[in-house]
Amino acid sequence: MIQAIGLTSNPRKELPPAVDDVSFEARPGRVTALLGAPGAGKTTTLRLMLELQRGRGITYFRGRPLHRIAHPSREVGVLLSEVPGHPARTIRGQLGMVCAAVGVPIRRVDEVIEVVGLVSLRDERLGTLSRGMDRRLGLACALLSDPHTLVLDDPAGGLSVTEGRWLHGILRAHAAHGGTVLFSTDDPKEAARTADRVITLEGGRLVADQEAADFARTRLRPRVAVRSPHAARLGALLAKEARAAQRSVEIVREDGNRLSVYGSTCADIGETAFRHGILVHRLADETGDMGPRATLPAEGLASATVVTSALLVSASATSTPATDEPATDEPATAVAATGAHTPDEPGPATEARTRSAALPGARNLPQLPPPIAVRQAPSPLRPLRYELRRATGVGTGYLTAITVLVTSALLSVLLARIGHTPQPRLLAAWPRECPLPPAALGAGLLGALAFGEEFRHPALATDRGTVPRRLGLLAAKLLVASVTALALAVLTVGCDLEILYLVYGRELVGVPADWLPLSASWIGLTVGCAWAGVLAAGIFRSTTAGLAAVLAVPVVVVPLVQKTLAGPSVRKAAGFSERLRELLLMQWPFGGARYIAAGARLVAQPVGGALMLSLTALLCAYLLTTLRSRVR
Repeated sequence: MIQAIGLTSNPRKELPPAVDDVSFEARPGRVTALLGAPGAGKTTTLRLMLELQRGRGITYFRGRPLHRIAHPSREVGVLLSEVPGHPARTIRGQLGMVCAAVGVPIRRVDEVIEVVGLVSLRDERLGTLSRGMDRRLGLACALLSDPHTLVLDDPAGGLSVTEGRWLHGILRAHAAHGGTVLFSTDDPKEAARTADRVITLEGGRLVADQEAADFARTRLRPRVAVRSPHAARLGALLAKEARAAQRSVEIVREDGNRLSVYGSTCADIGETAFRHGILVHRLADETGDMGPRATLPAEGLASATVVTSALLVSASATSTPATDEPATDEPATAVAATGAHTPDEPGPATEARTRSAALPGARNLPQLPPPIAVRQAPSPLRPLRYELRRATGVGTGYLTAITVLVTSALLSVLLARIGHTPQPRLLAAWPRECPLPPAALGAGLLGALAFGEEFRHPALATDRGTVPRRLGLLAAKLLVASVTALALAVLTVGCDLEILYLVYGRELVGVPADWLPLSASWIGLTVGCAWAGVLAAGIFRSTTAGLAAVLAVPVVVVPLVQKTLAGPSVRKAAGFSERLRELLLMQWPFGGARYIAAGARLVAQPVGGALMLSLTALLCAYLLTTLRSRVR
């Protein structure tokens, strides 16, 4: 069950709030429609319910607010807009990422794809999907964790009649198995035809909460659909007879040869056509739209019920931290019924707070609904698996690696032909004129893509958008970036050695005597560039900014470090490894002193020291922004 109580959005400047004091409930086993014209506040209401927008009010999902549910994505399936994701990612790859994010087995992907009818399109790219296929993918994302509750914003928008019927059939089947379904729409006929209960919003306020049959009877105008080759003449005759008889009849000319007649009957229209010899191809009673005459009569008031916000006082006053008690579909508090109100009347929550102020002890009760705080999406429950599927699901990484290997090989051959390049730099294809070798630039670009693509093409969840900057996800991204950079470094040196051997023979492929510190420096450079790209892209939310941070190390930071160290020095750090060994009072096994000395020399280099300084600054900035967002 869903219980929305006193939902009110924050007003902007001098404008009234988009949603004002909206309270309703959606019961399990039933399909509930949130109806309203564009701008009535449907989407804002759903965002307030899901704690995606600031405001006031509270929403219970099976007796618990969303922030009290351990894993909300497993309890509530959401579809609010277009399905986010990289346009080059396949449908199956996208659903696999969502599986890792919500912590469900990967086999669930094939099950959901079959349910929504995308079996033949599982390998299609997101960028090639039509509107109907995109809606199916969005529904698949919502159903992936088999949630009890579905919250969908205009799921049938832009779909054909056949696709719309299919989608509502899926929603009906979910409700038939005991689930709760709430969807928004601006089509009153769709709401009356597909929902069990219709909640009507107008101007951001609740105006009716009715059963679908009562809604169709009291809020929709009956009409007669007419199709005739002489539609214009028949319409003129009907209008003339209505004026003569002083009857209120509205005639609307539709596309082609069709008429919609309000305020008349099939018998009257048929007799008029017969008297004047007008051929009629179709004459049928239909349910029309909501018009100015669709007022709510007294009998409609008796049948329309809304959930009053009087229970808000007791719900907020008695709210306690979440416990281990099992979830229940029963309401968290007693629900009182009241008549539907018009937009010019005070809402039920306002009246309830006014009445509660006159009760004994009411001064101890809150006078306003509790504030709604926008909460960050939780980290993917399986961050390493999520990051691996993200990195391998798009061809950008593979294309970047191939480009780096080809460029490095060609550059090493060119440098060897020109000469004057030491062998270590020749194996890395690193000219003295370039700030970084191609492998380091490629590693930095792949690291920057780890966060940059996520902010450009969000894929974590359809309701939350971009990935959260959590430490668990950061650790997974750094680990994957390290492995990728290490593989790129090894492959680059291997390809350069092979191409140099093929072109120039054994002259340039000898192993240097100081291969250990050189290898440590090479691996540290590529991994450090990858980490710098990850951290900078996570801070600035841009791939370009991440790559710029990588280039800033040799271009900006290294000259500053060299200028700082160029001054006169009284003391030097000679013999650092020996003193460190004496301090620990132990002998390093397996020649560990060499590794310590190699690490010290690596950090002592200008590029190494500048890279360490940059990584430390970026990591501190990342932690600072993460903690600041949590405090907010």
